[in-house]
Amino acid sequence: RWIKFEETVEDGGERWSAPHVPALTLRSLFQLRTCLQRGSILLDLDASSFKEMIDKMLSRLSEETELQPELREHLASLLLLQPWHQLTKSPLQLLAELSLSPCRGRHGIPWAVPPGIPPFICSSAASLSFQLRNRFQKKVPPGAEAAHIAVGEVKFLEKPFTAFIRLRRGLTLGSLAEVPLPSRFLFVLLGPRGKVRTYREVGRAMATLLAEELFQRAAWQAERGEDLIAAMEALLDELTVLPPGKWDPSARIPPPSCLPAPRATGHPQSNGDVVAAGDRAGLGHPCSREELGRTGRLFGGLLRDIQRKARWYRSDFSDALHPQCLSAVLYIYLATATNAITFGGMLGDATGSMQGVLESFLGTAFAGSIFCLFSGQPLTILSSTGPVLVFERLLFSFSQDHNLDYLEFRLWIGLWVAFFGVVLVATEASHLVRYFTRFTEEGFCALISLIFIHDSLKKMLSLADTFPINRQYRLDHVTSYSCVCNASQLHGEHLAARPAAGTAPAPGGRRGAGSALPVRDSPSPPAPQPPAPPAALSRSRCLAQGGHLAGSSCQYVPDVTLLSVLLFGGTFLSCTGLRRFRSSRYFPTGVRKVVSDFAVILAILASCAIDATLGLETPKLLVPSELKPTNPARGWIISPFGANPWWVCLVSVVPAILVTILIFMDQQITAVILNRREYKLQKGAGFHLDFLCVSLLVAVTSVTGLPWYVSTTVISLAHMESLRKESATSAPGEPPEFLGIREQRLTGLAVFILTGVSVFMAPVLKHIPMPVLYGVFLHMGVAALNNIQLTDRVRLLLIPAKHQPDLPYLRHVPLRRVNLFTTLQLLCLVLLWVIKSTAAAVIFPVMV
Repeated sequence: RWIKFEETVEDGGERWSAPHVPALTLRSLFQLRTCLQRGSILLDLDASSFKEMIDKMLSRLSEETELQPELREHLASLLLLQPWHQLTKSPLQLLAELSLSPCRGRHGIPWAVPPGIPPFICSSAASLSFQLRNRFQKKVPPGAEAAHIAVGEVKFLEKPFTAFIRLRRGLTLGSLAEVPLPSRFLFVLLGPRGKVRTYREVGRAMATLLAEELFQRAAWQAERGEDLIAAMEALLDELTVLPPGKWDPSARIPPPSCLPAPRATGHPQSNGDVVAAGDRAGLGHPCSREELGRTGRLFGGLLRDIQRKARWYRSDFSDALHPQCLSAVLYIYLATATNAITFGGMLGDATGSMQGVLESFLGTAFAGSIFCLFSGQPLTILSSTGPVLVFERLLFSFSQDHNLDYLEFRLWIGLWVAFFGVVLVATEASHLVRYFTRFTEEGFCALISLIFIHDSLKKMLSLADTFPINRQYRLDHVTSYSCVCNASQLHGEHLAARPAAGTAPAPGGRRGAGSALPVRDSPSPPAPQPPAPPAALSRSRCLAQGGHLAGSSCQYVPDVTLLSVLLFGGTFLSCTGLRRFRSSRYFPTGVRKVVSDFAVILAILASCAIDATLGLETPKLLVPSELKPTNPARGWIISPFGANPWWVCLVSVVPAILVTILIFMDQQITAVILNRREYKLQKGAGFHLDFLCVSLLVAVTSVTGLPWYVSTTVISLAHMESLRKESATSAPGEPPEFLGIREQRLTGLAVFILTGVSVFMAPVLKHIPMPVLYGVFLHMGVAALNNIQLTDRVRLLLIPAKHQPDLPYLRHVPLRRVNLFTTLQLLCLVLLWVIKSTAAAVIFPVMV
């Protein structure tokens, strides 16, 4: 059988082979051409049944193939025999049929009985029931038709009999096919004994031609037999012949990962050049001209974005009713919550707690929800970014040095940014996005991906400082290790210091009951308690009552660092491995899809289970539990006047220009990457509408003292990848076809709502170890980095020329120019990284 590729029944006659590219002998093609020239070709034959088709075929034979009446009867009875098929069954079905099937036997292939296998013919009803229960049917793409190739040898013919039939309309021919599909083509080749191998090869050649799209089209459109011969001649011109000494005819070529675009017959070279040029042109312009074209009117681009997206608004919610969206929500929620905690903590350090984790959670939930409801591209995820964080730090330092109120100064900057954003939208400045090239997009995406990778590794390495490992530990000296509470001034009483119970670590370096964890300030002083002897004091009570710990085992918790590294690496490897499980050979397709869609959630649950089983005090996710500002000195609404001189509102224009450039570049580059044509988005983009939403949200978050938010590339790309749609039916051996992205608003909206509700989910979220979430961060960074061409070209720098993959651009561009292009990109990437890491990070967008 053939569906793009060939499958052959193995010698045992019990299973189909793996799909492979059909390899034909040149002689079989010439013999097929001879058969078509000498045989009968009947086009647009009208028939309502297989019997009627056979009768009309035999009654319209050409003079060269005219048969005697008795031979014609023999031939008709032979062709009308009930066929039997090598069915595709699961192992459980085969086991069940061994004991339950009323029609047991060894199945062969249609029309060609393998030698040594006795035929066993079931009833017509049984064959039809096998058709309907055949698992192979779901592999057939919708709208497909079946073509039948009948070849074999008979004793009553003295010369070969050939016929090619094309029906006027598709007809379901009962159990003739393996699956109940309409049929339009039938090829018959029967001949005298002794040449069955030749007949089989000719039949394989015809089946291979009918599986080729170009010959299919010619067979559909042929008006006479000469057109069919001409189509075969054109296909012979495209043939590639391998010398017999360089090729093993029994070898099976596995299906390629991607098939070339079909070229029209007649002018192969010119048409092929046109297709290739069209592909290159399509990839060169990631967005359509309509979305980025100028209308010449104020807010013209914005109005066009609203008109384009309004007709899809209802489907943006109905299209989310799919199990895949649930996995995307859980995955992106955990990534967004981790990002909010990370940037919230850094904002607290950079702004003197004027903004913190709680403000980060609330701001992410509010800004993200509003953006998902009203934006042009709701698949975008808003978050705090590194350049914005650097600007916040510089702005806070400037305010402290010049005795200015930071939040009021920041409010005026945010209002000016919103004003400039509206002006840019009104003048359709987003049309500049069309000038962004792959060079810029890849450099920006690589920078953000490296930031994710760097931050996740940096956080993990910092655990070694928080939970240091005692490198001088010796098992033989375990009796000398201790940790005591030095409490000489507790409650004004002089208490003798003595070792605390259970302070010696267990053998092998594992943490004992009295090992110390890092010091954390208690949020409120504990209630007064009666004095207790030092031996009965816990570590926290000892520190709270003014004592301090002394001893050689107080600061070492090696188990936590080791387990954190294992959880970090295990989560990353599990996410990567389970994501790739979709292309695995194990388990049915449905199971592989579910495992791949929920890969990150499964990895997180497995890591959390391991952590809970071991019971070590690894650092956990910290979520605020009270709705009040991190700094008690501030409120939820920032007043624009009173704390700073009046001229601050005017001076704020200068930093606002820098922030506007920063937000414009950050937002629009991410939008260009997400709206690339290779993602096959159907609902269009909204560059003007997106930037307007971000600009207005900057004003609102400035008034409430919440962080500023802009599109984040890595999490948005992860959101897109988690919503990939692939064809449910694909030919055996062919990877599922990428159909596009499940475009909707509900997943992003659910993510941000859950982020806001997280304030009340602290009892549940506190069980998630932070190393697990750092592993998810690393996975997102690496996944985004592997999706850009820059990574492939960097690998080329390390691969000798003879071992480099056969990439399309290497066929047209000299290797030295490819390497020069890559080197320039890397130098610019290093420059951006250096600028980002210094106080000059404010001019980062200008450098992009």
